[in-house]
Amino acid sequence: MGTYINPGNQGFRRARRGEYVDKTGLIALVNGALCSPKMLICVSRPRRFGKSYAAEMLCAYYSRGCDSRDLFEDLAIAQDPSFEDNLNAHNVIRLDMTDLLHRGNDVAETATRLIVGELHEEYPIIVKPSDYYADAILAVVRYTGRPFVFLIDEWDVPIRERGEEETRRYVDFLRALFKNASFTSEAVAAAYMTGILPIKRYHTQSAISEFREYTMLSPERYAPYVGFTEDEVRELCDRHGLDFAEAKRWYDGYELPNPDGGAQLHLYAPFSVMRAMESGRFASYWTSTAAYDSLLTYIERDFDGLQDKVADLVAGERLAINPRKFDNDMREVNDADDVFTVLAHLGYVAYDEESDTVRVPNEEVRMEFVATLERGSHPEVRRLVEAADNTLRATFAEDAEAVAAAVAAAHDSRVGPDWYNDEQSLRFAVKLAYLTAIEKYAEVEELPSGHGFADVIYLPKRYARIPALVVELKWNKPVDSALEQIRSRNYPKVLQDYGGPVLLVGITYDRVTKAHNAVIERICK
Repeated sequence: MGTYINPGNQGFRRARRGEYVDKTGLIALVNGALCSPKMLICVSRPRRFGKSYAAEMLCAYYSRGCDSRDLFEDLAIAQDPSFEDNLNAHNVIRLDMTDLLHRGNDVAETATRLIVGELHEEYPIIVKPSDYYADAILAVVRYTGRPFVFLIDEWDVPIRERGEEETRRYVDFLRALFKNASFTSEAVAAAYMTGILPIKRYHTQSAISEFREYTMLSPERYAPYVGFTEDEVRELCDRHGLDFAEAKRWYDGYELPNPDGGAQLHLYAPFSVMRAMESGRFASYWTSTAAYDSLLTYIERDFDGLQDKVADLVAGERLAINPRKFDNDMREVNDADDVFTVLAHLGYVAYDEESDTVRVPNEEVRMEFVATLERGSHPEVRRLVEAADNTLRATFAEDAEAVAAAVAAAHDSRVGPDWYNDEQSLRFAVKLAYLTAIEKYAEVEELPSGHGFADVIYLPKRYARIPALVVELKWNKPVDSALEQIRSRNYPKVLQDYGGPVLLVGITYDRVTKAHNAVIERICK
């Protein structure tokens, strides 16, 4: 076993020593693609969504020179008819492009040197250190009678991190392996590449057009292996004694088409879910692994209307986008559609294929947006954040007039005339006015009370010494009627685990006069 040629099963063995969620159904999909027109596979998904775990699993299963039966015999793949035929039966070339990026100035040259070097060590008679890498691979295939399984993790790192000349050499390196029909048909049993972005397009054509791509925007049969499914998260919560509803609020939100038909799949960020299980508490884990600058770089682009759209997203709106013109290059972002397409691939927004819309998926990501907006320098963003901070301060001070003015300002500045006089537009304006509240509160919409629903309830997070907010919106009604409705429905009773004060906030809008009014009342539990 080597480092790059048949690297064995140690990575997956470490994963099995921890708490492992069975994703071996992926192996059955790749087995079905071996030595077929479907054998070149590129699966893209965000950071911390299990890309490397999948590569380690496939490496342990396919690599010759090791025995991995004990790692798989209690997992789902062991029941698949293809299990025995392919278990440790293939030569594997495994490349982690993030690792190679730090091993030399030129990724293509480094990969060539390391591949040929290990092949020479294993087959010194038929491979010389000076051989061209494709010739060396082909010589080994003809000698052993076994084509290679290629596993390329983080394939797009050189394209994202290096200049144009090195990118070109790297793409040529991949083309020699996967675009040369005679070489590929003889030497490649399958190639499984992972990355954040799909394969870059040059003049509307893919750099390696033979690959079948499965992305966050269109994962097809690979959808259940993009993240954790709802059933998997529910089982983890039961095992660890954690509230599944809270896990859903924090980490759900990536709804992908179900390859078997029926209801959409709900996918969760695996890294965040596992950290929550380990720590016993729900918090932001996935986003803390990436720099704020990654998100800030895109949402502060000076494109017409972009800042308004970002604000709408954070306030809970869906935005229509056109993702099909993006060239899959994070350096070539030309308009708001490209920005939100990049953010969909990065996992900062969730994409709905049926409606071509994006939205902020969950509490964890929304917190990252708000924190990033607060650090931003764009004047429009700064005004938005400052206005939301002022709204929260006015609420704590029970300044109903200031709260009404803040909601009116949000209503006027962000809501188009075609749907201004609409109850949903008032809800949107209120959520925008309280935009930064998410740092201190968990936002719950239409929380059931037994006799009806409040429009929005803000529950203080554990560390925050602040009152809970119960917000009721009324349309064309006297402002006092909002508080009367709250009292009659006994909304504060739903806050059974909260021992501090509660602010009842009634907000109304008069469709005729276009006046916004508010009333605030403090109660103690």
